[in-house]
Amino acid sequence: MEVRRRVERLRQYMEEQGIQLSIIWDPDNQFYVTDFRAISYSRPILTFIDVHDVQLIIPKLEESHASERAQVDRTHIYYEQYAHRNLTLSYLEFVCRILKKIPRHSTIGIEMASMPASVYQFLQKSGYQLTDIGDKLIEMRSIKEEKEIECLRIAGRLSDLAIAESLSNVRVGISELEFDSYGDRVLLETASQQYANELIGYADWTCSGTERSVMPHLNSSTRKFADGDVVVHSRQVWYNNYRAENERTFLIGNVTEKQKDLLKLAIEAQQVGMNMIRPGIVAKEVDIATFNVFKKAGYADFVQHRVGHGLGLSEHEEPYLRFDNELILKEGMVYTIEPGVYVPGVGGFRHSDTVIVTNDGSFSITEYPREFEKMHFALS
Repeated sequence: MEVRRRVERLRQYMEEQGIQLSIIWDPDNQFYVTDFRAISYSRPILTFIDVHDVQLIIPKLEESHASERAQVDRTHIYYEQYAHRNLTLSYLEFVCRILKKIPRHSTIGIEMASMPASVYQFLQKSGYQLTDIGDKLIEMRSIKEEKEIECLRIAGRLSDLAIAESLSNVRVGISELEFDSYGDRVLLETASQQYANELIGYADWTCSGTERSVMPHLNSSTRKFADGDVVVHSRQVWYNNYRAENERTFLIGNVTEKQKDLLKLAIEAQQVGMNMIRPGIVAKEVDIATFNVFKKAGYADFVQHRVGHGLGLSEHEEPYLRFDNELILKEGMVYTIEPGVYVPGVGGFRHSDTVIVTNDGSFSITEYPREFEKMHFALS
């Protein structure tokens, strides 16, 4: 039902803009309007929406999956097997067949940010006017529906369980990968026991030590925790494709006073940001306010990124909480709040939580403790 309502909203927009056909390339946008998502898109998958039909072009490999999940009116299958070499071998053949029903010089909606240039050129050379529908899809996806929020809540709860289990096993000598595995195991076991026949996944990484923790996005390694370490642990969990993000920075053993102060500063900045999230606030104000916490303490030059990003179907999604974004926050929007500071030779410091904007404020769907006292692990 939700998928059909989304399609109708897009069709209404298409009518207002004089768009005869929309071609959706981005996998997350396709899921949003069809309820179908594959694991890999190395074989092109396309969704077409016009006033009458939602059509899906897929490789043979995805036929069974699509027939079970995709809420579409028509499915077109292309082949890559030797046994079917006399059948349709390219997705472009179906693109041409669908376009034959659309008069030349008509307007086609596409996602400028994700459609390959080769397909863009093909459509343009075929005589169609192309217009971007990406911003409309961003706008639609940015306001989460009740069922989407419920999926996010579950993802947040599972991420809390995983974070808690990993952090209960902090000790000198354990590798980053081993540390991750404790949370991974409890996450997978709990999900299997409590949520039958659901799609659940995760991504995580841990960066330990002064050199690795100042690089915010690194995969976990075999490096072992040591006395005096600063450790940034990041985890995303998704439930039926909807993601929650949960990150904690912690200290091990005999750290310096400067490292303690910087972790406290990052926690303070995050709390400032979380307190601001509510309907009517301008996105840039949150980023600027958290930046000013670091600036006041003399660390403006060590802030490397915006305070947060949208979250839902994608690992990162628009609209962003950035200093130049004039967007006014609305009920149903979902954001990470993750101000960070990264000082070479000292370490990187960042908590991240996922918050949902309500009609009168916001609430966090990730609830693992953030306080400094919970983030400093003494040596046993």
